[in-house]
Formats: sequence, structure tokens, C-alpha cells
Amino acid sequence: MATVDENLRVWNDVYDWSHSGDEWSADFGGTEALWFFVLYPRIHRFLPAPAILEIAPGYGRWTQFLKDQCRSMIAVDLSERCVEHCKERFASSPHVQFQVNDGVSLESVPDSSVDFVFSFDSLVHAEKDVIQAYLLEIARKLTRDGVGFIHHSNIGNYSARLKLFDWYSKLPGVVRRHVLTKERLSTLLSINLQAGRAKSMKAGLFRRYCQEAGLKCISQELINWTRGGCLIDTLSVFTRPDSRWDDGFSFLHNGDFITGARLTSRLAGLYCS
Repeated sequence: MATVDENLRVWNDVYDWSHSGDEWSADFGGTEALWFFVLYPRIHRFLPAPAILEIAPGYGRWTQFLKDQCRSMIAVDLSERCVEHCKERFASSPHVQFQVNDGVSLESVPDSSVDFVFSFDSLVHAEKDVIQAYLLEIARKLTRDGVGFIHHSNIGNYSARLKLFDWYSKLPGVVRRHVLTKERLSTLLSINLQAGRAKSMKAGLFRRYCQEAGLKCISQELINWTRGGCLIDTLSVFTRPDSRWDDGFSFLHNGDFITGARLTSRLAGLYCS
């Protein structure tokens, strides 16, 4: 289980940000292709929005697109290194503010001020206590018709497979080599542990935490992160009950996410800079 302090150490002190996070978009044909072909179609009806909150922007991979969809924007990250980089990168966009937070709270964000909350490819590393804390905070920050889109882990739904990996990891090295390699075991179980997903988090918990915070989860798309792999991630959309976005609940198991998304790499050569 990755704690807030462990995530801070990785993203503030250890990780090499020389490619600004764009390396994670490579399989999609680049960051521009991932935004316009994969992410924007999923959130287009919520944009533009007067005020946007981005959680864990890293080096501004999505900020560069979100900033043009609002009149004001706040981005919070637990990494001071990331925040300082973003301040420099987006210095010509005075309507965008960047704040360092403690990884669970949104004290710098005024109450009832946010129309759209966004986080992608960051909170997948956040355990359930962090997700729960953020939703409690977001409930106070959203406007009456505010809505959120958060990408989080669902690997907790595969507890039996995770237990098998735990058993395997405790075997002596010489025994493991005679049984299976870790990579081979991962392939057989169709679960991508290399993605570093938070093992305590799953889709059902997100819905429960929304309800406890006075919010309503209105859709969830469960997706894979390797071709043919388990649905270890979730794209959750939520709002206030009875807001204009509260049109029931929709649920989709999308085991073709990576297969479909990687087709964008072919389109990128035609349509992206």
C-alpha cells in the first residue's frame, strides 16, 4: 500500500520528470492524441466550465488543455517540485493558480467555487483513504451543478489474484525461479502490477465514498491498462444529487480500452502536431 508520504517521495524526489510525464502517453500516439481522442470525448459535455480544479497535475500534462476551457483554474499537487515547474510553465496564464497540498485536503480552494474537477493518471496511485478524504473535500468545493471526473484504481476488485502474488513474493528466490517468473505469473493472471495501482481501491468503494460525502456517482467505466488485461482502473463521474447532471447511473465494463486507445497512435500521425 502506497502511503501519501511514499507517493510524495516518488513524485517529488525520485521520479525523473525529464519528459514532463508525456512518456505515459506514448502508447496513445502522444499527449495531444490521448487528450483529444480519448479523454476529451468523455468529458466534452462538461466543458467549458467557469472554474476548474485539477488534482495532481504533475508537470501540467493535462493543465495545458484544461486552462483554455475555463475562466479560472486551481491545480493542487503534493509535490512542491511539480507545482514550481507548473508555475514556470504556465506563467503566461494568470487565471491558473498552483498550490502545494498535503495529498488529501483542498484548503486553498474556496468552498462552492468549482464547476469541474479533473484528475487523470495520478490518483490511480492513491489508496482508499486518500480517495475518501478528497471526496469529502470536493463535496464542499463544488458549485450546485459542479461535476467531477476522476481516474482511480480498481485493482482491489482482484483481491484473490493479489493474494496469490503476495504468496509468490514470499517464496525463496530459488523456488520462485523454478515456479514462474513474476512477469509470467502476471501474464497468466492478466493483471498488471507494474502499473503501481493502489491495491485497496475499487469502483464500489468510490460509489460508497461519494454517497457518504453527499455526492452521487453518475457513471463508471472500468478499463484495462494492458491489452487483454484485468479492468484495474475506473473512470468515475460524480456530481451533487439533483444537479443538472444527475441523470441516473451508467456502468460500463470496457475491456477494449487499451486496444481502442492504441489506435489513436495511427490517427496521431494524421491529425496531431
